[in-house]
Amino acid sequence: MNGTVLAFDFGTKKIGVAVGDWETRMAHPLEVIRGEANDPRFARIQALIGEWRPCQLVAGLPLSLEGEEHDLTRRARRFAQQLHGRFHLPVTLIDERLTSVEADARLREAGLNAAGRRRVEDSVAAQQILQDHFDLAAHDHATTPLS
Repeated sequence: MNGTVLAFDFGTKKIGVAVGDWETRMAHPLEVIRGEANDPRFARIQALIGEWRPCQLVAGLPLSLEGEEHDLTRRARRFAQQLHGRFHLPVTLIDERLTSVEADARLREAGLNAAGRRRVEDSVAAQQILQDHFDLAAHDHATTPLS
């Protein structure tokens, strides 16, 4: 596969966004979309898709530590389905267990204070989701494409 990939760390109040490409298989944090209303959120996502022209979208799938689904899992699946329906791009769901914890730890190591971490944590979590996707593909493990 070739091209750019956008990844999303879905939350009810914020959506972290990351970008990467298949050539380098490296993910980078991009931004955090804030707010709960769908119209402005999807308008911003549409603008990002127009700017980056991705060949694929990746969405984090929040599961419990035991791998069980819960309310946010269902909402994240719905978000992924909306991405696919609105933008007609393939969407892959990636297990995102502990990505926010990893993002916070990396930002602490970088010396960011609590306010600085809160500003960028979701985009760094999206970066981890996308990097996991690239790493899984490199090791030929199965990912979960949205049908």
